[in-house]
Amino acid sequence: MIRAASFLAALLVAALPAWAFDTPAKSAIVFDVNTDQTLMEKNADMALPPASMSKLMTLNMVFEALEDGRLSLDEPVPVSTHAASYGGSTMFLETKDRPTVEQLIRGVIVLSGNDASTALGERLSPDGSEAGFARLMTQRAIELGMTNSTFANANGWPAAGHRMSMRDLAILGKRLVTKFPKYYGYFAEREFQYDDSPVANRFNRNPLLKLNIGADGLKTGHTQEAGYGLVGSAIQNGRRIIFVFSGLNSEEQRAQEAERITNWAFNQFVEKQLFEKGVPLTKAEVWMGEAASVNMATTQDVKALIPVLGRDGVSAKINYVGPLDAPIEKGQEIATLIVTVPGFADVEHPLVATETVPAGGFVVKVRTAATVLFRQLTGRLQSQAGTLF
Repeated sequence: MIRAASFLAALLVAALPAWAFDTPAKSAIVFDVNTDQTLMEKNADMALPPASMSKLMTLNMVFEALEDGRLSLDEPVPVSTHAASYGGSTMFLETKDRPTVEQLIRGVIVLSGNDASTALGERLSPDGSEAGFARLMTQRAIELGMTNSTFANANGWPAAGHRMSMRDLAILGKRLVTKFPKYYGYFAEREFQYDDSPVANRFNRNPLLKLNIGADGLKTGHTQEAGYGLVGSAIQNGRRIIFVFSGLNSEEQRAQEAERITNWAFNQFVEKQLFEKGVPLTKAEVWMGEAASVNMATTQDVKALIPVLGRDGVSAKINYVGPLDAPIEKGQEIATLIVTVPGFADVEHPLVATETVPAGGFVVKVRTAATVLFRQLTGRLQSQAGTLF
């Protein structure tokens, strides 16, 4: 039987046009990290040339390798003729150079170095080639749920089949922020110069870093085919947003749109906490257990963003398949909490058992069998659903 317990939370919300946002970008998405809410999207699943924004996938691969010990920050990395041959934005690397992994990371983030990205890619490639690394990137993207991403190189240089969607870039941006705090600080660096390389390319192109609006990442991108794009991240009063857009016409338009999106996302919504981590929400019936029911709770504080002009109610629903078979372990996922804010996609949160319920012994089995028989005889065996509050 599928049990569904529903309730309306006494909170304010709006689904009014007042908070709607339109962008001239060809494709875009704005995502709130704390609540998992998508605030706006436009052609977000369209696979497009990502330009240098795809360097974020290379950085993800590098950070994963640092975490599992395949790389170290002070490790020197060779520079191949192929890596050094790249034009566009570079670290001005030469084949005689042996930059460290950390220097290359800063070269990718701050300088958008095509040569730096390729050197890191070749270092991690199964066969030592950039093409081999690109295949590895594509495979890893699929594993991470980035279903509209394929890679032909490590740096976003225009190539047939090198594509990413804005949603995939948002997924990647969230991962870099939340999974790699040890390395995330590099994205806020405004300037980096490698050894005695020319000073012409030493400033971070992210236009938001100097505006004092909480921006601390992530990556710009531009090619003639892709237009001007940005994967941005900013935090204000504990709220973090990630936004991605592509297809604008100029560097100036990119800067203006990035600031406009940031201000809109922070000013048009307020964050409300709905449920507290670990506090039981309701009980689920247990079959053949020492206890007849088990409490369920969220694994983290559940919050929702609410448009500032709203007056309607947020709704939340708990779904589970029950009765639950004993034994049940404390912390075992047993249900799903679905939070609905009108105008947004539903957001799901896992619910777990707050205590252990062992399987019942002989007496419990006899009592359960008698209860089932009684319900069958009296016609009282039925599905149940109830309002929590």
